[in-house]
Amino acid sequence: MGNNKDKTVAVAIVTGASKGIGRAISIELAKEGYYIIVNYRSDEKGASKTIDMMKETGGKGEIAKFDVTDSKKTKEALDDIFGRFDTIEVLVNNAGVTADGLFIMMAEKDWDIVNNTTLKGFYNMTKPVLKKMVRKKKGCVVSISSVTGVMGNRGQANYAAAKAGLIGASKSIASEVARLGIRVNVVAPGLIETEMIEKVPVDMLKARIPMARVGQPEEVAKVVKFLCSEDSSYVTGQVIGINGGMI
Repeated sequence: MGNNKDKTVAVAIVTGASKGIGRAISIELAKEGYYIIVNYRSDEKGASKTIDMMKETGGKGEIAKFDVTDSKKTKEALDDIFGRFDTIEVLVNNAGVTADGLFIMMAEKDWDIVNNTTLKGFYNMTKPVLKKMVRKKKGCVVSISSVTGVMGNRGQANYAAAKAGLIGASKSIASEVARLGIRVNVVAPGLIETEMIEKVPVDMLKARIPMARVGQPEEVAKVVKFLCSEDSSYVTGQVIGINGGMI
């Protein structure tokens, strides 16, 4: 099988890419010539739309349905990808969910689903992809944290814990693989115009944002693009806030 692998394309895997920030990142990286693996868990229509929007800009890619919290399914999906492509140059860990509520009233299932999606998903994806990158001595991993993971936020202890965990894990891994040609970074968006903030009192929260507006998914995507490019060749182990000046 090794001789049949496609060695002509630079592959980027983006998890949770059926909408929002994941979709914007997929489109932005596709513009740069990456072949995008658009991961999704359940929204096939949204994932297909991401592919269509990529194609409108001249990009190429495919959808890949699997739940990053499921170790077996994730391994099967990655084994298929590894079997077809010689090099994975970029991994963007974007998959995430919210289940908000005051901590003293938070159900265990709400703690688990948020942390499993973000942190177990990070483990299930990053470990095997990183091994492949190390063999090639090339690659970039970018994980999508949140301003909540840096500052904390009332009613989001589970989300804050998960997103802060991404930062700690990424900084640690960055120090382990830096000499092997792999860069590992994090972006921490603030309020971004996606479905995730539909129930958030945005007008009230704008008062906390020096720029007095919410951000756009494309503004996050462009920073991710920078971190995946040679323009950031000396950047690793960093957390870049994209929050309009909140912190």
